[in-house]
Amino acid sequence: MGVIPYTKKDIDILARLIRAEAEGDGKQGMLMVGNVGVNRVRADCLDFKDIRNINAMVFQTPGGFEATQKGYFYQRARDSEKQLARRTVKGERIRPAENSLWFFMPSGACPAQWYNQWNSGRFKSHCFYSPTSADCPSVY
Repeated sequence: MGVIPYTKKDIDILARLIRAEAEGDGKQGMLMVGNVGVNRVRADCLDFKDIRNINAMVFQTPGGFEATQKGYFYQRARDSEKQLARRTVKGERIRPAENSLWFFMPSGACPAQWYNQWNSGRFKSHCFYSPTSADCPSVY
């Protein structure tokens, strides 16, 4: 049982996403990307009011993930990334992404805000951004 509904196909898609977005940041970085994805499905706020499953989250347009536009995303999901995906859908949360809905890889320091959301921290190459609990209580 997970914190969001999921199927075997969802785990494959989420595994491909976390690898394509954060393989260079290792397992912990990939877990954080998974946290953002799970949070987007859980959220009923801001840009994610109509996102209720993993497939819709991964392929959201506009506002989805850049990785879905690259060939690397479409490679077969590996067992190691599937395990990470399962951990995130079962509720494992990693700081600073535990409540985040956004992340990006800046060329320098993390801006204090990105699209009016506050920086919740950085892990290796990615900066994470979280809504306030008042703006989006469902991710808290």
